[in-house]
Amino acid sequence: MKDKATLFNEVSEVLYKLRPFLQRDGGDAELIDVEDGIAKLKFLGACNGCPSSTITLKAGIERAIMEEIDEIHEVVQVF
Repeated sequence: MKDKATLFNEVSEVLYKLRPFLQRDGGDAELIDVEDGIAKLKFLGACNGCPSSTITLKAGIERAIMEEIDEIHEVVQVF
């Protein structure tokens, strides 16, 4: 089992790959925490409050993270 710091770094790496797509639309996402298999993200810029942010989170970001990191089973947005 990976420790919290390792999981945080791995999720950060996946998020780094996705960041250009978010920034292209004027937004961004920040990884806040990884705990008990849940990655917690905060949307920034245009992503914060965007009606499509839930779809972006679940269909894009969560799927990409879960495909690469077996220990992560959910990605949630925090405010």
